[in-house]
Amino acid sequence: MNDVVSDPSIATLSRLVAEPAVELRNVAMDYGGAVLALADIDLTLAEGEFLSIVGPSGCGKSTLLKLISGLAQPAAGQVIVRGRPVQGTPPGIGFMFQRDALLPWATVRENIAVGLDCAGLPAGSERERRIDELLAFIGLSQFGDAYPRTLSGGMRQRVALGRILAYAPDIYLMDEPFGALDAQTKLLMGQELLSIWSRFRKGIIFVTHDIEEAVSLSDRVVVMTGRPGRIKAQYQIDLPRPRDSRGVRKLAAFHQYVDSIWSDIMSESVRD
Repeated sequence: MNDVVSDPSIATLSRLVAEPAVELRNVAMDYGGAVLALADIDLTLAEGEFLSIVGPSGCGKSTLLKLISGLAQPAAGQVIVRGRPVQGTPPGIGFMFQRDALLPWATVRENIAVGLDCAGLPAGSERERRIDELLAFIGLSQFGDAYPRTLSGGMRQRVALGRILAYAPDIYLMDEPFGALDAQTKLLMGQELLSIWSRFRKGIIFVTHDIEEAVSLSDRVVVMTGRPGRIKAQYQIDLPRPRDSRGVRKLAAFHQYVDSIWSDIMSESVRD
């Protein structure tokens, strides 16, 4: 029996299924040789996976995102995105920060258009149609001509989300995107993000201090601790999908995950 795959499209599909979207191999990171931020990091993100990273301040969570996005280079080890070592900014990476980073002099429409500029969509009717579609999708159709200063924090983060959706990256890197929001708005934004992820199924690496937020959203939660930061534990979150980020918090299994992750973080803090 011949086991060789002769159809190139099948071979390519098989490779993509088996190959992680992101892979970090024995990565270490320092800042000018003075402060070791990360050590011995081995981590993968599967295609379409929603992965959250939790841990105390200073353990290197945000540094990991910088390495994956090419904003920083590791002192040792390899960072690989879609099979290629990261050198500069990899194509298809979208970064969303805790601060919305909107252009204050630009309207909501113009801020979303920045994502289309990055995607290379030229001016014209298709571009305007796409902006209208995104405004409707994020629930801001009536605010296209508004300026960021007139919007609430939650609305501003929706605009930031609309901008990254306009770019349509293959991988979303999200650094505490809802951390500055009040508890109710954070829940609503989490539910909206789940809806978007369920529709497009792009890989997400989501950094947060909020353990409940991580468990409610994710397929897998990675726990980082220490200085330099290391991976202490990983949890496969076996909770039903499609998932309601509020309703899931009523499940006993949800609280068991939260308690276990909290214990991992606290045990390390006590030891330090």
